[in-house]
Amino acid sequence: MNIEQARFNMVEQQIRTWEVLDQEVLDSLYVVRREEFVPAAYRALAFSDLEVPIGDGEKMMQPKMEARILQEIAAKKTDKILEVGTGSGYLTALLAHRGRHVYSVEIQPSLKAFGESNLRRAGVANVTLELGDAARGWQKHAPYDAVVLTGSTPILADAFMAQLAPGGRLFAVVGESPAMAARLVTCVTEGSFNNVDLFETVLAPLKNVPERETFQF
Repeated sequence: MNIEQARFNMVEQQIRTWEVLDQEVLDSLYVVRREEFVPAAYRALAFSDLEVPIGDGEKMMQPKMEARILQEIAAKKTDKILEVGTGSGYLTALLAHRGRHVYSVEIQPSLKAFGESNLRRAGVANVTLELGDAARGWQKHAPYDAVVLTGSTPILADAFMAQLAPGGRLFAVVGESPAMAARLVTCVTEGSFNNVDLFETVLAPLKNVPERETFQF
């Protein structure tokens, strides 16, 4: 496989056609080498329009989804970013390339170790990986300029909004299959938020997410 041709095809045929047109985002996809974050057994699928298995029943998102998140979150070099769910570390590395520092929280020890190994090998230094459950927020380093949830949640925990700095952005896929929406929440001023549903999609849920209340009669 010609790696660079495959990377070019991924960007031009999958990602551009999914309304990812920010040139800085597209450039990041050439700098952060996706194949280095894919398990060896699946390396041939690194640039495919697929969710690649990474172990423990988890999968990497499709490349176009990762790129779209990067575009929507619009990270700046001054941003402190929270990522909920490290996984392979690929999106972590993309966020780190765009932002000042990424705090990434992973609930599964084996995946934390996998992501840590990939990030270390790739030379990504401005990342702190932590083991824990951040499905309802992660106060430890708040406030954040950007927050990304890498799995879906039926409802968005209020803590995430409380942990956003003014001007901060949060990306999450909210809802339950088959009706989920990718949502961008912006903290306009303290306590005031703007919510925009960007597109419909389906994404596997985070572990221990808050459940939607059901009424019993």
